[in-house]
Order: sequence, then structure tokens, then C-alpha cells
Amino acid sequence: MAGPAGAQVAGGSTTVDTRVVASTRIAMGWSVKRTLMGKTVHDDAGRKVGRVDDLIVAPDGSVSYVIIGAGGFVGIGRHDVAVPVAQLRDTGGKLVMPGATRDTIRQLPEFVYATDTGRRDAFVAAADDDIARGKAALEGLERKAGAASAEARQTIDLDIASLQSELKSAEAGLAAMKQATAVRWREFEADLDTATARLRKATGKATG
Repeated sequence: MAGPAGAQVAGGSTTVDTRVVASTRIAMGWSVKRTLMGKTVHDDAGRKVGRVDDLIVAPDGSVSYVIIGAGGFVGIGRHDVAVPVAQLRDTGGKLVMPGATRDTIRQLPEFVYATDTGRRDAFVAAADDDIARGKAALEGLERKAGAASAEARQTIDLDIASLQSELKSAEAGLAAMKQATAVRWREFEADLDTATARLRKATGKATG
């Protein structure tokens, strides 16, 4: 098997390292949702470098990685990378990857699940999570609108309409993917990825 592949962090001493051997090994393991799921990953300066889309553990439990989806954050298409949990820090409620930059994340080798089914399941789970967050934010806006003045409600109603539109788009994309065969689901990935990215932005505005 291939040896280690890494990227030196510019201007720092930390090496963001992911091993092809390890990635191949954990791909044959199992994947479950954890409290890290859906959290945004930041660099030391607080900039977004990706989002935790999955957590994978080897069958013997000796290897633990998070799968970070960096697509959209680094100006490229879908790009999942496997990063050791030990390289992440919880700083004041923020998930931080010390020493990382968007460039180093982009340079890491892409993580590919052992089967398309596993990748699809993880992608669907992440989309489901985005939609659930969006619905919760929508309920919050509707409650806020009910207690707002007529003038303030005009702005809130615009946010509600925007969020409803993004939710509808994401739900339609997810439904199409769920109905697709294991061979064809990738045809819907880009559209759903775009829809959920817009939904996350609208959700962030609603809850910010």
C-alpha cells in the first residue's frame, strides 16, 4: 500500500497528516453519527475550513477519524478528507483544527468510502441534518414573527420566505437522491450539495 501523504501547514510547525493506509483501513470499518456531526471546522483565525460530515472508526477501535467535507469552503467541488480526531480542538464551543488552512485541507488526499452505498448514506444523513436544522430555525422565525411589531415582521417574513424556499429545494434534491439507484445517486450529488449549502446559509442568517 501507499505510504503517508501529508501537507505542511504554511507559516507553522504543525503537519496535517493523513495516511493512505489508515484511510483504506478505516473505510472498511463502521460509521455512526456523533455529537461532532454537522459542526463547522475553523482554523486558528476563526475562518471556516470545512464541516464534519461523518465519523469513522476502525473495526478494532484503534483508529478514529472525522470526515471533513471541504467542498464550497475551499472554492472547489465536493472534497472529503479524513482527519484524526486528535487534530481537532474544542475552543469555546468552536471546533478548531490548529495549524490548518484552506490550502492544506485542499491538498489532503480525498477520502472515498469503501462502497458508494456508504458514501451515499453519509451524504443523505448530512442533508437530513441540514434540513432538520433549517426546520428548527424556521419554527424559531415564525415564533419571532408572531411576537414582533408590524414593521419588524416585514423583515422577518422575508427571512421566513427565503428559508422556506431553500428548505423546499433541499428536500426536493434529497428526495430525488433517495429514490435513485446505487449507481445513479452521484448524478444528484452536486445539485443537493448546492441546495444544502444555500440552506445552511439561510439557516445561519435566521439563527445568527
